[in-house]
Amino acid sequence: MSKAEIILLDCWISPFCMRVKIALEEKGVAYENQAEDLFGGKSELLLTSNPHGKVPVLLHNGKPVSESAIIVAYIDETWSSSPLLPPCAYGRAQARFWADYIDKKVFDAGKAIFMSKGEAIEVGKKDFIEIIKTLEKALGDKDFFNGDTFGFVDIIGISMTSWFPAYEKFGSFKLEDHCPKFSAWIKRSSQRESVAKVIPEAEKVIEFVTMFRKMMGAED
Repeated sequence: MSKAEIILLDCWISPFCMRVKIALEEKGVAYENQAEDLFGGKSELLLTSNPHGKVPVLLHNGKPVSESAIIVAYIDETWSSSPLLPPCAYGRAQARFWADYIDKKVFDAGKAIFMSKGEAIEVGKKDFIEIIKTLEKALGDKDFFNGDTFGFVDIIGISMTSWFPAYEKFGSFKLEDHCPKFSAWIKRSSQRESVAKVIPEAEKVIEFVTMFRKMMGAED
């Protein structure tokens, strides 16, 4: 399949875009990457492909698919070798639940750390750590959320951890001190070629978040 048939409307710093790229890498699917300037002006293709005007958008043979978790599921169904979701209905339901939990909790909790000042940072940090502890409990003693194999929930989750260095910097904490098993899962997942190829360097993420804080007036 040629790259021209699959186009990803992307932003390098977006964890939601990262998860789509990881899924494509896991499946060995070639694609054309079209970077979007979300601050300087969105492309007409993005605005016509997604009514929300948000990345990522996957264009497959000209047909747009939006929302990152939906795109990852679409990729799994379309390229069915090496499935990302469990084979049984209950396992798939559980995977979708934890993916939804991650999407509803993690990024907003992290944002509450780096966009806050004073005592609000401590409140945000406490909430964030509790959320990660809940995920750590769901992970248990398994290597990955699906057991022995890297799968759907791992892809949804590992992309979000790309911003964790910024949360730790502005919150003055180390996640490993509070959630050692989850931190080990991050290291284990980050060693996969699909993840290492996509996740940007921590310094670049921190640099971006620092700039974003200044843009939004969060700096003292």
